[in-house]
Amino acid sequence: MAKTILIATDYSLESLNILKKVLREKDASEDQNQYNILLVSGYDFGDSIRDLLFNTKTTVFNKIRPVEFCDGYEIIRNKYPHLVNKIVCDIFTGSFQRTFNQYVEAHNIEEAYYSPSIKSKAKGKFDLVPYIKKCKALQSGEITLEIRERLPERGRLAEIFVEV
Repeated sequence: MAKTILIATDYSLESLNILKKVLREKDASEDQNQYNILLVSGYDFGDSIRDLLFNTKTTVFNKIRPVEFCDGYEIIRNKYPHLVNKIVCDIFTGSFQRTFNQYVEAHNIEEAYYSPSIKSKAKGKFDLVPYIKKCKALQSGEITLEIRERLPERGRLAEIFVEV
């Protein structure tokens, strides 16, 4: 049976380092489980009736998720095929803790990982970390990332191969 992990992301290549570290630690501990991984970002649709009616998850992903991000998590998935059952990108659109708790329960999420150095900065995005910390049903873990100011590969797919 596969367990489900939530990873808070802002859909930047830097945020994939959380996934890399989690899978590396599980691989090092010779974990025998397979994981369904949810890469989730908070997204506020706003109050506009037009935006609520005509925006779908696909249109939101086209705005906030670069193609390099999808290529990056596929590379990571191929590195740990024995640990990863599937990887799904999603957005959390609620604004209440109880809504987040229901999201966790509906997706059978058992563990969550986040990094305080990854902040959702783009328009419409918000940080999931406060929701994760307050959710009692989740076993959460903080991942420390070293983000270098000067990195020649920044923003390119090669950033995935930089050791963190």
